[in-house]
Amino acid sequence: MPHPSARPAVARQPTAEERRRSQRVLVRMPVVIHVAGKSLPGNTHTVSAGGAMVILKEGISEGTKVTVENPATKIKVEAKVVRPPQMNQEGSLVPVEFATPSPTFWNIFFPPFTN
Repeated sequence: MPHPSARPAVARQPTAEERRRSQRVLVRMPVVIHVAGKSLPGNTHTVSAGGAMVILKEGISEGTKVTVENPATKIKVEAKVVRPPQMNQEGSLVPVEFATPSPTFWNIFFPPFTN
C-alpha cells in the first residue's frame, strides 16, 4: 500500500529542460538579424532546431518579427523575439524562435531527446 503522503510522479511540473521542443547546443557562431531595414551583426549563444539565443549590441523588443541569417550559408529564416532581451557583459541576449522549425539551418546535428 502506498504511503499516504506520497504523490504520484505525474503531478510534478516538468522542468524547463523537459518542456523544450528541441535540444539546445552551446555554440558561438556569427549571425545577422534583419529588422526594420537594418542588419544587426551578432553571435549565437545557444542554438536549436527552433531558434537561438543571440548576442547583439542592442536589444530588440519582445514580439518583433525578424529575419535570421546564417552568414556562412546565406540562408535566411523568419523568426520573432519571444521574450524581452536580457543584458550581460557581452551585450543584449535576444531569444528568437523560428516561424517553423529549421533543423538544418545551423548545419548542426541535433540528437533526439532521450528519456
